[in-house]
Amino acid sequence: MKKMFSTATLSATLAAVLVTSGCTTFDAYTGEEKTSNTAIGAGIGAGVGAVIAYLDNKDEKSSKKRNQRILAAAVGGGAIGGGIGYYMDAQEAKLRKQLRGTGVSVQRDGDNINLIMPGNITFAQSRSDIASSFYDVLNSVVVVLKEYDKTLVVVAGHTDSDGSAEYNQTLSEQRARSVSDYLKSGGINAVRLETVGFGENNPIASNSTAAGKQQNRRVEITLVPAT
Repeated sequence: MKKMFSTATLSATLAAVLVTSGCTTFDAYTGEEKTSNTAIGAGIGAGVGAVIAYLDNKDEKSSKKRNQRILAAAVGGGAIGGGIGYYMDAQEAKLRKQLRGTGVSVQRDGDNINLIMPGNITFAQSRSDIASSFYDVLNSVVVVLKEYDKTLVVVAGHTDSDGSAEYNQTLSEQRARSVSDYLKSGGINAVRLETVGFGENNPIASNSTAAGKQQNRRVEITLVPAT
């Protein structure tokens, strides 16, 4: 079982990442670029910033070996042909086409792609089993991940601030693991998958409103090119 990561030790690193990150968000229904209200203040890059900080704080040697294993397992093996930017551009375009109209948002941050899956369409309240109505959406993600198999897939769980921090941490881990297990059952190589729970530590909206809490209850899938 994968060891879940506590974000308490990453606050300084994450803050720096969020200050420097440049994110583009596309409306899941229209595919058009848009400016989100949550980008003001809290910063819409909170989720992907947390993942990058998490990866940066892992052992460098083990990360290098992981990337080597991903590339070795990929069709054709070897480095990403045609350049990383082009590879991720093509993958992003395919994901936006597949996920249009599903309620899942596609976010681009440099060479990384982030899929934001709100809790209201993925899980019942306080539950960690995936809603059956969301299977088709995840199946669409699996199709693209199989085609673009030279990426690390980080599945991260996030919650709002209701309940204790310990409860929220556990729930975020369980939800991330449920999505990761589903991707694995769909044929995604386990060597590509990282699973982490961030609890209530990385909100993308205010927890003082019901609408904000709904945005914070989410699972995010971050795709990082293996280099």
